[in-house]
Amino acid sequence: MSQDRLPPLSDGEMTPEQIASLAELTSGPRGKVGGPFVPLLRSPELMSRLQKVGEYLRYHNSIGLRNSEFAVLIAARHWSQPFEWHIHSAIAKKEGVSEETIQSINEGRRPTQMNEDESIIYDLLGELKSHHSVSDPTWKRGIKRFGEQGVVDMIAHFGYYSLLAMLMNASRTPLPNGVSNPLASLPAWD
Repeated sequence: MSQDRLPPLSDGEMTPEQIASLAELTSGPRGKVGGPFVPLLRSPELMSRLQKVGEYLRYHNSIGLRNSEFAVLIAARHWSQPFEWHIHSAIAKKEGVSEETIQSINEGRRPTQMNEDESIIYDLLGELKSHHSVSDPTWKRGIKRFGEQGVVDMIAHFGYYSLLAMLMNASRTPLPNGVSNPLASLPAWD
């Protein structure tokens, strides 16, 4: 990957709006600016609004941290976003997603050892990304297990982390120093 297109701004380069947005972000649970928030700082009002959505999805969602991190892995792999994968695969593993499941998603394969929650999330988000819709049976499984709010939160995870992945891919946000790309190469499209 070539050079970072939107590298971190120095204090002297930031507008008052950027400084205020940065202060708001760092006063929350993230505590620092990194990854997608470096390029997002170029649009401080968007960053301010979006980071509140992200704070809800990451720290207060209705499907639980383990399930939400599993959903993030699906988005990160879909967009082949190494920074997002690097951060969230470690959290998913810490929250109990198996190494085999994480590796299968990394390699673009359906995991064979998923629990019921993971299977529902994988199928629902898989249908959404592949068919731009969700079948009635898959929708009903999701609603039965997670309720309407949970399904909405799950879909919002995919959308929010897709947005961050697209932004980091386009701006070429680098991995932290010393970290190599953790994503497996996927087969070429026919």
